[in-house]
Formats: sequence, structure tokens, C-alpha cells
Amino acid sequence: MYLAMNRFTVPLENAAEFEELWLSRESRLQDMDGFVSFHMLKGPEEDGRVLYASHTVWDSEEKFRAWTTSEEFRASHARAGQSRKLHEGVPRFEGFQSIQAIDALQPA
Repeated sequence: MYLAMNRFTVPLENAAEFEELWLSRESRLQDMDGFVSFHMLKGPEEDGRVLYASHTVWDSEEKFRAWTTSEEFRASHARAGQSRKLHEGVPRFEGFQSIQAIDALQPA
């Protein structure tokens, strides 16, 4: 498993617009081989800023890298530069390889 994460620091006054941008965007992730799940997470508010993190889970890093060079990636990010910048700086990317997995037991 590979987890790809981007963290965004958003001024509080931009938080509602930032969330709406994410909630209304067209995702092409489900069309990609190896895609497992996506989560947009809202973290704590501190000093007038809110921390957000987008997480995608993939079968492998290779499948994630294929996504970043795909037509689906370009299409889903085409509007990224058209809206006003709602977060500070650039998103911070972090990628993680799974070394252990513990899943909830499925009910019988």
C-alpha cells in the first residue's frame, strides 16, 4: 500500500471556499488502476489558519506515479490555476509506504 498526502494551510477566512472547491471538483481517481480510497481531512484551527490534508491510498507507489502522469490527472487538475489561491504557500506532499496493516474484523 502507498499513501500520498498533500497538506494545505488555509487562512480561516478562506476555509469555506477551500472546502467548497474540493467538494465540487470532478475526481477521476476512481478510473485509475490501483486506486483504493481518497479522503480530504480537516484538521485543527490555530492562529487563524486551518490545516487540511488530502490522502489517497494506492495499491503501490508505481500506481500512484502512473496517476500523476495520466490524462485523468491533468483533467482533474485543469481548473487548479483558475481559481484564486486559497491556501498559503504550496501544498506539502508526503508519500508513505505501508510497513504494517491492521484492519477491522469484518462481521460474520
